[in-house]
Order: sequence, then structure tokens, then C-alpha cells
Amino acid sequence: MGLFGKKSEGGALDVIRCDEESYLIWKWRPAGEAGSTLKENSIRWGSSLRVKDGEVAVFVYRQPGGVFQDFIEGPFDDTIKTANFPVISNIIGLAYAGKSPFQAEVYFINLSGNIRLPFGVPYFDVFDPRFLDFPVRVGTRGSLIFNITDYRAFIKLHRLINFDMEKFRVLVRDAVIKNVKGIIANAPADNGIPVLQIERKLLEINDLITPRIAKAFGDDFGVNLLRLDLETIEADKDTEEYRELRRITANLETATREKQTAVNLRNLEATQAINEENLSETLRIQREETARFQRLQTESQHLTAHQINQQTSVLRTAAENLGDMSAVNLGTGGGGFNPVGVMTGLAVGGAMGGQMANMMNLTGHNIQQAATMPPPLPQVQYNVSINGQSTGPYNMQQLQGMVQTGQLTRDAYVWKPGMANWDHAGNMPELAAMFAPAFQPPPPPPPQV
Repeated sequence: MGLFGKKSEGGALDVIRCDEESYLIWKWRPAGEAGSTLKENSIRWGSSLRVKDGEVAVFVYRQPGGVFQDFIEGPFDDTIKTANFPVISNIIGLAYAGKSPFQAEVYFINLSGNIRLPFGVPYFDVFDPRFLDFPVRVGTRGSLIFNITDYRAFIKLHRLINFDMEKFRVLVRDAVIKNVKGIIANAPADNGIPVLQIERKLLEINDLITPRIAKAFGDDFGVNLLRLDLETIEADKDTEEYRELRRITANLETATREKQTAVNLRNLEATQAINEENLSETLRIQREETARFQRLQTESQHLTAHQINQQTSVLRTAAENLGDMSAVNLGTGGGGFNPVGVMTGLAVGGAMGGQMANMMNLTGHNIQQAATMPPPLPQVQYNVSINGQSTGPYNMQQLQGMVQTGQLTRDAYVWKPGMANWDHAGNMPELAAMFAPAFQPPPPPPPQV
């Protein structure tokens, strides 16, 4: 069958174990047999196998029907026998009584160790999507750390027949370089990163590369990416394209700043014009309200004087009529002095005089109060900057409502007539009290148990 080879190929009983301190995958070979694939894979039945905790030993058998494996997870320290090697029990013939050597490659896989792999990507062209005529040469370097968590998936991908760790490192490094180069080359267009600022975006680009590398490692190599660190991204500043692009972007940035400054000045002038117009309109309204109040006050005084004149006329007429009461004929026959009429006139005249005096005092007091009452103070109103736009003006009651709804905060900019510039609402003494936290009364004393 060619399973065991010639009898002379089996050496003495071996101790199959891995003594490497740092490794990911290590192939075991009998002492002195390296370089001869047939001999180094000849294992004597009954040899000892030692697998440490955190390791797995994989026996790979190449058979006409395919490749088969036995997996021995550590910790394990025993001899090779059919009880713990089910595949061997099926492929070893009874004619050999389990004493002849059998062919198998033995690999130890480190499940608890991590492999650090440095990488570097030589200069390659990166284009700013705004200036495609000026490629910038960019290079990068870094390192990554990975390990194996699902060794069965790893073996399924790599089959472990004549597995070469150095070739595996090369494959991993090539995959890393391909993904790193692809993401950095497309970062300016896909993520809005200017080429001349790409060195400052090291962390952002590192975050873009990590998930792509992690997926490729899992799908293509069966390993788990623990960490990816880009150490540097650097542009070749000695090229003419780099210098030209820097000059163009510097001019563009200067022009953009000048244009933005002009826009800001226009916006400021427009805001000031609006504020001036609002102030003028506010003052006009206040003047009209003051004049209206004064006009109403004058009309009220005139009306009060008219009422006095009317009442005086009435009282005068009544007094004249009272003067004739002294000559009232009481039926005594004939005219002359009438004492009853005189007494009646005096009583009625006194009552009317008192009424007139009270009326005159009340009217005089109303006139004096109206004359000395100052006009209402004009309310100061404020403009508020919301999302960079001037709104208002608002009075104090309206501002209080805006504070309660969260539209007006301490950091919001406000302006009132007489201010040279806008300022934070929290810096205005008359507005600061609006932002004071509501007083919370202390809790009552706990009930006595």
C-alpha cells in the first residue's frame, strides 16, 4: 500500500513534542531526519506524544482516498495508540500488529500565542480628486498581531501538507500590503481626505484598514486579527508633483479664505443694517406710544375740566333758585320774609356746597396725579442669534419663554440697542437671572418611628 514504506525507514521510538517558545505553527521532525520527507514522516507506533495546554497536535495522513487528520488537544501526555487516534485505527492493517512505522506529518498549533508581523508598503501614487494631474507618492509601514482561534478552519484552508510557515508569512504580508495600498490610494476620493493632509489622518485611515484586513484574514487564512498599527504614512516631498500641488492648494486656500472673509463682512454689514432698521422701528413705535399716552392724558384732563364746568353751572342755577326760597308763600297771605324758606335754603346750600367741595378736591387730585405721573418706561428689546441668523427683537417676557423652551441658553449671542458688539446672554446682568436654577426646597424631616 505504500502506507508505511520500507521497514528500515522506521527509527527508534520517539517523543513527539514541541519545545519552541514562540511559534504559531511548527512541524515536528525526528532527530536527524530533517530534509527527507519520507523518513521524517515515519512515526513508530507506541511513540510518546506530549501536548502542552494551549496547543493542539495535528497528525496529517496522506492516503489514496484523500487527506485525513487526527487532532490531539493539550494537555496530553500518552503513547500513540488506537484508543486516542481514531483515524490510525482505520488505516493501519492488522498484519503489522501496530508495530511498524506509519507515515504522518505532525504539526503543533499554538492557540495561546500571538504572532507579530511587521510590514511596509513602498511608495505608490495617490491622487487628490480635485487635482488629478499631480500624483503624490506615498509610503507607509506598520505591524499587525494575529493568532489562531479556530484551528479546524485554519487546517481546512491550508490542508497542512508540507506547510511552510515562511511561505505563509509571505502570503499574509502580501495580503496586508494589497489592502493597505488600496485603502490609502482611495482614501482621498472615498473619505474626503486631502492628499497633503494624509499624514495627519493616520488614525482615521488605520480605522478604515482594520476591518478590511480582519475580514481577509478570517476568510483567506483562517486566522484572527488582534491589532493593526499603522506607524507612519509619509509622502515623498521631493517630487515636483508634490511641490506643485502644495503651491496650488496654498493659493486655493488663500483665495477661499479671502472669499469667506468677504462673505462674512457682507453678512455682518447686512446684520448691522437689519439691526439698525429694527432699532429705528422700535424707537419710532416707542415715540408713537409715548405721544399717544400724552395725548390721551391731555384729553382726560380736558374732559375733567369740562365736567367741572358743567357741574358748576348746575350748582349756580340751583343756588339762584335757593335764593328765591326765602320769599316762598307759605299761605299766610302776603309776601315778606320767610324764615322756613331761609332755613331750607341754608340746608340745601350747605349740602350742595359740600358736594361741590368734594368734587373739586377729587377732580384736583386727579388732575394733579395725571400731571405728575411719568409716561411708561420703554421696554428694552433684544435680538438673538439663532443658527447664525439675527432674530427678534424680543422683550423680557418673550426671552423668558425662550429660556424655558431651551431656545435661549447662556452661550447664545444677544444684542440690544447701545451695545457695540454681540455678547453671550449669560454675561448680561439683566438676563443672567433667567438661567439661575430653580430653588429646590429642602426635604421635610423624616418621620419618627
